[in-house]
Amino acid sequence: MTDQGEAFATTRRMFLAGSAALVAAPALGATASPVARTRYGQVRGLSDKGVLIFRGVPYGASTAGANRFRAPQPPAAWRGVRDATQFSSASPQHPDGAFDNVPEAKAPSEDCLMLNIWTPGLDAARRPVMLWFHGGGYAVGSGQERVNDGANLARKQDVVMVAVNHRLNAFGYTYFGNTVPAGETAANPGMLDLVAALRWVRDNIAAFGGDPGNVTIFGQSGGGGKVSTVMAMPSAAGLFHKAILQSGFSTSTTPPETAQAGAVRLFDAAGLQRGDIAGLRRLTTQQMLDAYWKATSGVPLRGAFLVADGEVLPRVPFVAGQPTSSPDVPVLLGSNATETTVLFPPKEAFTTDWAALPGLLTSASALRPALKIREAGPLIEGFRRAMPGASAADVYFAITTNAGMGRNARTVADTRTASSSQPVWKYLVAWKTDVENGTWRAPHGVELPMVFDSVAQKFPTIGNNRAGYQQMADVVSPMWAQFARTGNPNKPGLPEWRPYRAGERATMIFDTRSRTETDPVGIELALIDAYY
Repeated sequence: MTDQGEAFATTRRMFLAGSAALVAAPALGATASPVARTRYGQVRGLSDKGVLIFRGVPYGASTAGANRFRAPQPPAAWRGVRDATQFSSASPQHPDGAFDNVPEAKAPSEDCLMLNIWTPGLDAARRPVMLWFHGGGYAVGSGQERVNDGANLARKQDVVMVAVNHRLNAFGYTYFGNTVPAGETAANPGMLDLVAALRWVRDNIAAFGGDPGNVTIFGQSGGGGKVSTVMAMPSAAGLFHKAILQSGFSTSTTPPETAQAGAVRLFDAAGLQRGDIAGLRRLTTQQMLDAYWKATSGVPLRGAFLVADGEVLPRVPFVAGQPTSSPDVPVLLGSNATETTVLFPPKEAFTTDWAALPGLLTSASALRPALKIREAGPLIEGFRRAMPGASAADVYFAITTNAGMGRNARTVADTRTASSSQPVWKYLVAWKTDVENGTWRAPHGVELPMVFDSVAQKFPTIGNNRAGYQQMADVVSPMWAQFARTGNPNKPGLPEWRPYRAGERATMIFDTRSRTETDPVGIELALIDAYY
């Protein structure tokens, strides 16, 4: 495995060990009593502490065999009552993905187009629906990771929470282009799965107490990128009404020729003639995975290509100076202050000194060819002035974070405010976890237990300060639900959150004392623009 692959495996294991390994079995005292009717048949779930839970509800047919690489098909109808008390299969993926060694769940499978639903009641209350797209880039993850358990969102905020499993990596994001005959494959089938899930919600969620006319799509990391992408897909128009992007923004896609070269490598790795799509469909699931790992040199996130193909995805969702996607949809978006403390940093970054910092930053920029540092010295000095008392490590993580997530969050916010009539609500999580003696600071994913109010679960960012984390969840989770309900996160008893507008760039700072500030990282982002 390459160094990058090892780094991925280590970090992914770290983040998923506390989540996937603890996917919930039915709680003590839970009963398998509630029954809901979908268009395809009835499902029986669980009732636990005032929340009804339905797991593994199909929204699409198996994607194996003849359906591999094609657009999703509806599920087959069933007779009787289908059991929906256990989590279903996630998409096949790297062993360090979210579904490894989870005894309560089925093994990964191409029959993975499934939903998990948490609802306060099977009534006509027409609650806001929050549809979660999981992270893990476009290569790993699942909709049943423990940290995004929807029970507390449903119970405390009176919403219907839905999480999606869909095709990943080679199964969902191989772009064949003209290597196969037209019509043999679909572009971005993993994204088409998410649109199919939205259609299922439109047609069925009222039976679970939800309002099909008030659907919020939200996601973190790769899930945020999926939200951005769905916003730019014509087939998704009208199926959702609000969007939340957490540390994930589709400000770029893979060029078609680059992605098509990935398909060629997949054919070669499988030992097939280039263009032999029937041969790829005859491979077993494991044979497909083996070919994928060979084609990508064992790096899970490499080879899962999101492509602006001109039809499924007409263009890059968010690019500065272009019209914004889904201009009629209110958006809440943001990032964390030090995303890169867990996004594969070199170990030297945590102990670097000022003399070594320029070299470390130049090396980091090599991972982002479009963001090469023009002048490391002035960039560092500018950040030192903006961050009095900061260490060299502090500056490293501030620069690498703002060059990526910080800049992308601003691009999306600015693009939308320039061409959308709907409000934009921007945030920055500055609250620091005490994990690893505080060296992680405010890392990628730190907000997840806040959003889902899942602080009681085991998750790598929780640490020993559960009380402080719970205080953050008591602010963040109601705001997310209030936005889903009304398009405005403000609620009595919570800090005032001003909308993001051109010139002011108001941003909610989530910290021990949460408050709205004007353009809080404006100086830092100006430096990034000047020296990258």
